[in-house]
Amino acid sequence: MIIDIPEGKDPIGYVWGEMVPGIGTAAAAFSLAVYSHTTLGLREFEAARLRIAQINGCLFCLDWRTDRNGEKVEESFEEDVTNWRTTENFDDRTRLAAEYAERYAQDHHNLDDEFWHRMFAHYSQAEVVELSMCLGSWLAFGRLNHVLGLDAVCVLPGHAAGQ
Repeated sequence: MIIDIPEGKDPIGYVWGEMVPGIGTAAAAFSLAVYSHTTLGLREFEAARLRIAQINGCLFCLDWRTDRNGEKVEESFEEDVTNWRTTENFDDRTRLAAEYAERYAQDHHNLDDEFWHRMFAHYSQAEVVELSMCLGSWLAFGRLNHVLGLDAVCVLPGHAAGQ
């Protein structure tokens, strides 16, 4: 980690909440809103989120699994995200979410008409905007945590509770 954290402080809470409260608190609220207010299905949400986590290399994000009322994606899901082009375990929406995440993060200048035609065959315009905002949040904040080394010192709430 490249940021000095005072003894006894939670690294994420300190960096996001105390160091730059005018920005960090707003960023944290946006990050939480992505999970609290999404209308996207769990599988497409997680496919996009995990693909960004893989690209960012954020350890915390790679370890995280979104829980919706006790439901999470299966253990093999991360491998399916890695192999989104060929896995037989994804429907069209889930595959497109993983593809969009990858292209959003690595090749956004080449989101062509062919891609958008496929995307809008399965997603409404509002869903594309929502997914784009989610991708922006994950790309920015996962990368921020990884670059600053916060991802290596953060503990998932479930892990802290001994789950």
